[in-house]
Amino acid sequence: MELKRFILATAGHVDHGKSALIRALTGTDPDRLPEEKLRGITIELGFAQLELLTPEALLSVGIVDVPGHEDFIKNMVAGVGSIDLALLVVATDDGWMPQTEEHLQILIYLGVRRIVVALTKSDLVESETAAAETVRAQLCETPFADAAIVPTSITTGSGIEELKTQLAREFSALVPQRDIGKPRLAVDRAFTLRGIGTVVTGTLAGGTLRRGQAVVVQPKKIPARIRAIQNHNREVEEIGPGARTALSLPDVAVAREKNSSGVWRGDVVTVSGLGEASAIVDVMLLRSSRLPPKTRSIKHGAAVRVHHGSANFGACLFFQSADELRAGETAIAQMRLEAPAFIFAGDRFVIRDGSEQSTLAGGVVLDPDASVRNFRSAAQREFLARRAEAPHDAGVFAATEIARDRAVKRNVLLAKSSAGAAEIAQSIKSANVIERGELVVDAKWWKEALRQAEAIINAEHTAHPNYPGLVLTELRQALARELPLPEIFDVLVSELCRGGFVRTGETIARATHRPTLPLELQSDAARICAVLAAKKSDPPSRAELAPDATSQQALRFLRDGGELVELSAEVVVATEQFVKMREAIVTFLRKNKSGGPSELRELLGTSRRVIIPFLERLDREGVTRRIGDKRVLSKPG
Repeated sequence: MELKRFILATAGHVDHGKSALIRALTGTDPDRLPEEKLRGITIELGFAQLELLTPEALLSVGIVDVPGHEDFIKNMVAGVGSIDLALLVVATDDGWMPQTEEHLQILIYLGVRRIVVALTKSDLVESETAAAETVRAQLCETPFADAAIVPTSITTGSGIEELKTQLAREFSALVPQRDIGKPRLAVDRAFTLRGIGTVVTGTLAGGTLRRGQAVVVQPKKIPARIRAIQNHNREVEEIGPGARTALSLPDVAVAREKNSSGVWRGDVVTVSGLGEASAIVDVMLLRSSRLPPKTRSIKHGAAVRVHHGSANFGACLFFQSADELRAGETAIAQMRLEAPAFIFAGDRFVIRDGSEQSTLAGGVVLDPDASVRNFRSAAQREFLARRAEAPHDAGVFAATEIARDRAVKRNVLLAKSSAGAAEIAQSIKSANVIERGELVVDAKWWKEALRQAEAIINAEHTAHPNYPGLVLTELRQALARELPLPEIFDVLVSELCRGGFVRTGETIARATHRPTLPLELQSDAARICAVLAAKKSDPPSRAELAPDATSQQALRFLRDGGELVELSAEVVVATEQFVKMREAIVTFLRKNKSGGPSELRELLGTSRRVIIPFLERLDREGVTRRIGDKRVLSKPG
């Protein structure tokens, strides 16, 4: 029989019987702290397991029981991320209360799609129907308007089996959380057990973890290895998304306090290669229209607390257009975090006021790697507007990233999205892009970049027809502002060379380009050739050959065209003469085995000013080799 895993979290006002209901459903008391038992209220997250058998599958449901008291809302929010279904508990004798409403808004902000309402203490009222109608009225115009409402009483036991049946029905209609190859365990507990070491627990989302696997604790980037995995006190070799999970991480310490070394509640156990923690994120914010009429607006620059996963951190909010956010409104905003957090695009979060007295808004991450400088740029405005329309669509995610950045690495597209490798690959294929190795490039921009590069090279040929081509460093500098990634330049050059251009050393030119000497340089070139022909073995210095800028241009043209050989910065000879001198040296050394500068100078009838750089040139070319003061052939024979 197929095993399906799901996560259920409770929600509701304090003292409405959430924990008692979980005890009745599972036989497990989720209140584990002595203080909780003494005070009779839930303070911390509690956990239990419920197994529901259906004709099609065994449903293994991990339950997170959350506090209902207003002082512990931050603990409640930490328990309702990455859940499949919420169990909203409303006591029939109290009815809809402040924390019922706040919990409901939090569920909506976090994108919870389905809830079941348990009407507890049904034995205390005369009409269950009237109580259910009151709750139904409160759910009107919310995503949960059609939610099932089940009256229950732990005193009489009525409704418990009906509630189990309804939960089974709800979970049977749900698709288990997807494995997209990006496991993230938001740590809600971290503690040490004697003989075992550090243990962390949380709800696993996004992927599978295996015993012995290397992991990373983010955002502190602490490397670790999983020694053991438990799911509801049972050892397992691996665990997939949608499961309550305990990991033994013996090589990681438990932090003494937040932001100190070691693992702490709010950290994320994940794998490497999924990007870095974020300090600035661009988001879409939503304020509930159900807030009281006199609720204060959120001001531009407001200091708030952000609840993401099991983490809770400070941030400042800055709006893109308006100066404030009122009840019932949405807005694009930037959150500048007090410390980096491990966040993906598409993640949901809740915002509370700085004193943690009230829930202000919720939102979804649009850009996890944002910047202050570009927040209000036209490109970023368009980027965020398109993502806000479909924040969980892999195709929109990939298309917007490529359109804004023009070129991105494939692994960057994959790393911090809420999509898997297959979805990203399909999105790339569907987009108007060019793929070059690990780079994915916007096709329209790529065509324009190639056109610009061609124009720059053509302009160089027109301005300097005597040059063999454009130096690549100059082309890179000319295109610097247009290139989104440094490595794309080499890809662009390779593309040019497949389409009518030739790279020679560090220059690039059209394949049809042939250097030609301008009319104004031809007389200087002829004079230089004549002088070198007249003084073959003892040419004048370079300064004498080319005393001005025009003649220096002519000399460079002759050199680049292969008519001259540059022995040093000061000495050039005609290529024909260089070949004859080299052949003479080779013939001499083949016969005499070795020769010093003086005898080789006499052999050629030249001066020391010429022979020394000439021999050094032969050394560099591998024709000769220096041993002491003598030269020998590198390859005798």
